[in-house]
Amino acid sequence: MNRLWTPAWIVRHVAMVVLVAGCLGMGWWQVTRAAGGNAISFGYAIEWPVFAGFVIFVWWREVRQTLRAADPASSADPASSADPAASDRPAPSAGPAPSVTAGTPAVRRPVRVVRAPAAPADGADDAELTAYNSYLSWLNANPGARPGDYPG
Repeated sequence: MNRLWTPAWIVRHVAMVVLVAGCLGMGWWQVTRAAGGNAISFGYAIEWPVFAGFVIFVWWREVRQTLRAADPASSADPASSADPAASDRPAPSAGPAPSVTAGTPAVRRPVRVVRAPAAPADGADDAELTAYNSYLSWLNANPGARPGDYPG
């Protein structure tokens, strides 16, 4: 629980209280304006408390995420703690287990797919399409180049 009393979290707590109080105050101001005859203020009188609720929702979600991230019980394997017989069975794996430390998100590399160019439907070679494709391949081969640098 001490994680929520760091200087950064104290600023977040104070900001949440100030924002909620401000939103509720603005909502009350809109109620008084609506009572004075401004019909559009009824919508704003509903909108400001919704904003305050959103601030509370985001603050609560961040608190829960912070508490879960540092909770050692949440990083443990739930299968091994729930079923003692599960440790006797071999774990299914598609390959070597990734070496990821607790609390560090796994980084996945993008999959590169090589695609073969599609053949023209009618078999005819379009000169304009061929020129455009060569221009695109030149741009791909020269990532720092500008379109005006194209030699073709």
